[in-house]
Amino acid sequence: MAQQILLAAPRERLVTLGTEVLPPHLVDEHGLPRLTLGFEAIDWMETNLIQPNGPRSGRPVTLMPSQAKFLLWFYAVDDDGHWLFNRASRRLAKGSGKSPFAAMLALHELLGPSRLFDFDEKIPGGCRGVPVQMPLVNVAATSLDQTANTMRMVRAMSNKRSKLARRYDLEVGKTYLETPEGGRLQQITSSATSAEGAELSFAVADETEHWTAGNGGPDLAETLDQNLAKTGGRLMETCNAWIPGIGSVAETVFDSWAEQQEWLHDPEHPERLNMARQQILYDARVAPHDTNLSDQDSLQTALEFVYEGLPWVKIRDIMQRIWNPTFPASRSRRFFLNQPNAAEDAMFTLEDWAALGPTATDDEMFPHVADGDEVVLFFDGSKSRDATALVGCRMSDGHLFTVKVWEPSPEHPVNVADVNVTVHQTFDRFKVVAFFADVREWESFTKVHWPEDFADDLVLWAVPKGKDRQPIAWDMRSHKYEFAEATEMFLTEVQEGAFTHDGNWDLSRHIGNIRRGEVRGHLYPKKDSDSSSSKIDAGVCAIGARMVRRIVLASDAWEDRNSDSGFVVWN
Repeated sequence: MAQQILLAAPRERLVTLGTEVLPPHLVDEHGLPRLTLGFEAIDWMETNLIQPNGPRSGRPVTLMPSQAKFLLWFYAVDDDGHWLFNRASRRLAKGSGKSPFAAMLALHELLGPSRLFDFDEKIPGGCRGVPVQMPLVNVAATSLDQTANTMRMVRAMSNKRSKLARRYDLEVGKTYLETPEGGRLQQITSSATSAEGAELSFAVADETEHWTAGNGGPDLAETLDQNLAKTGGRLMETCNAWIPGIGSVAETVFDSWAEQQEWLHDPEHPERLNMARQQILYDARVAPHDTNLSDQDSLQTALEFVYEGLPWVKIRDIMQRIWNPTFPASRSRRFFLNQPNAAEDAMFTLEDWAALGPTATDDEMFPHVADGDEVVLFFDGSKSRDATALVGCRMSDGHLFTVKVWEPSPEHPVNVADVNVTVHQTFDRFKVVAFFADVREWESFTKVHWPEDFADDLVLWAVPKGKDRQPIAWDMRSHKYEFAEATEMFLTEVQEGAFTHDGNWDLSRHIGNIRRGEVRGHLYPKKDSDSSSSKIDAGVCAIGARMVRRIVLASDAWEDRNSDSGFVVWN
């Protein structure tokens, strides 16, 4: 599943993942696309482009195996000539050559055989290409600095004295290239509205980890998508690993790809398979989550994997940079290990959280929750602004599992009926011994409907004593200090690896979004801002579920129930 792919950092390029569910006749015996224009793209680049800098300066471009493999999949088609992928994302570590490659691809889309002409089984890839008529290629970003590296390489490879400029009679400007036939490659860095209406054939979205709402990044991305859709154009984004929760386009694209992967692997909904195809080709190489930055062997092994096949990268220099005491560890992980890493005020690191979850190699030995298991539940709800989540914790071993997460949109508030049905289904499936639910916006369910249905089944009530005894309702507004103590305990448990979780991507994303707040000198989970779209509610439920299990284990009711029934008290 996609969340396992991210968290476990499997030792292979993600560019191939998702292709295993393609119809077998579209993949050859080597695991590569049977029909692709990629071979023509490789040949055009290596024939027409000259390396402008470095040890190979002045010599023809030579693509690395990873770059060539990406091109084969990016230009793969089905038997009807339709693209297998209509957009791509290359998320690679700093110094991996994203900008030079983006420049080469932009030039190929402007001048080379980048669209299918016909099939020819006699040539590699079985496809013959033709250039786009009057192509319009955008190199887009939200600032000049973001496009500087890619446009610098475009100009260097196509300067007036170059073989490319002479062959294609290019007019070369500082921010554009033009062909005699009306083709144009241009730099786009202005507001989204200035880009509206263009009939794009191809776009490079540069450094999308910096495309946020504050600089108009999501609006620009939406405009590019709309312009490309009108002509059947395509897009490739480049990015480093992002800071989770800041609302970057890079993170949004990854979330979309993760959903695509889950749909591709969902046996219960086979109808989703066609919906998930022809979507995002995701190319990333991520260091193992347990890489120790201070251990030389661990760090060197991780960096050699991340930068494998890139001879210009000096691993020793990168290690020295990482070990510089003035360089933050979180930035080292994002820049050089390609790991999305929490902001400096984040409560949890993705590395600590990932270490508790399943990996891509885990099998049936991982502690999956079974029907009839004794569990506790924690619910945090909102109907329109925040997310709604239901998370469980197994009594026997403390394993956390995600029942469901509902994230509303302005057009689609949380489906209250579905939430209610899910709660009932959860009680039908498991032996629920305690259920704590925050009250706000869900008063009728937490104080009336759910107690009527489930109170008699619970071993421990949420508020067992006092004037206002409640089986389920647990108002977080009046329990802030208690929840702050639970938050600190949860943080310690995460850091010490005291429990396991199911690797659910929504839960993991919400955990990464939690920032450090404070209540009476104790840590308390908060969003990065009140208006932030980054949700934390499933993370709050995870903290709550672990808290409820501890309360149950320490309760007289649990001890009495186990003593009377002959059960063993779990530790």
